[in-house]
Amino acid sequence: MTEYEAYQEHICYTHDTYCRIVIRHASFDAARMLAARWKQEISLEYLTEEKFVPFSTTDEYFSVPDYGETYPFSVRGQLVLLDNCALTAALARLPEQTQEEMFLYYFQHLTQKEIGERSGWTRSTIGRHIQLALKQLKEEMEVLSHE
Repeated sequence: MTEYEAYQEHICYTHDTYCRIVIRHASFDAARMLAARWKQEISLEYLTEEKFVPFSTTDEYFSVPDYGETYPFSVRGQLVLLDNCALTAALARLPEQTQEEMFLYYFQHLTQKEIGERSGWTRSTIGRHIQLALKQLKEEMEVLSHE
């Protein structure tokens, strides 16, 4: 065997060894990944043996909730009934312009652009007003919960 042929054979063996190592490590990674996934998964048989889990769900999104007591909140001459007393009181503490923007955005479902066109502000300004109003509303509700 010539020196060139020996070198070529060495290259083939080195490449084969490299490929085997890569494949072996890939299989180790795949096994590790499967083991991690199996550790997180729960068998359906286990769930049915332990407790009754219905195989279907009921969508309650469209059902009308029973709120019990409602609290009236008036803005722009329109009456809104809320089911949360603290929310109603916190909304009443906000400035009139803020109340109006919140009413138009959340109850009338107008876009920020439409509200801005009505009030003469830009869309981004109305978005910032609503963001600040939500922050202020949260603070008001926290104050009311401590009283």
